[in-house]
Amino acid sequence: MAFRGTFDYTLDAKNRLTVPAPFRPELAGGTILARSLDPCLSLWTPGAFEAYVASFLADMHPLDKRTGRLARYFESGSYDIPLDGAGRVMIPSKLLEHAGLKKDVVVAGVGDRLEIWDRDAWAAYEDELDIGELTAPFGQTSS
Repeated sequence: MAFRGTFDYTLDAKNRLTVPAPFRPELAGGTILARSLDPCLSLWTPGAFEAYVASFLADMHPLDKRTGRLARYFESGSYDIPLDGAGRVMIPSKLLEHAGLKKDVVVAGVGDRLEIWDRDAWAAYEDELDIGELTAPFGQTSS
């Protein structure tokens, strides 16, 4: 299943996020909640998260210090958090801090994962998004 769409949600008093209903069946077997490379969080199926991490480490030598650093970044910043009976995930405080999440959030589908952004940060990101720059050939910018 591809995760698509953008949804506005509010964290409850216990920092729980309600996962959009269409995605709950896909995530019922378990979820990995992880810090992202961007100022947001990512919610993955376990298999998709493992494939993502492996894609970074695949061509690296196991004795290269960067290999350990990357592995620590991904694994220490991720949590196995199951959906509760109401389809929510609890967000640990360390992850709240990483993403700067307050009460109002945006859940965005990004294909293989959901991203969780602070609503104001998401709005700023969208305002600065230049799709022409992203689609220009490598080494060129759209001007």
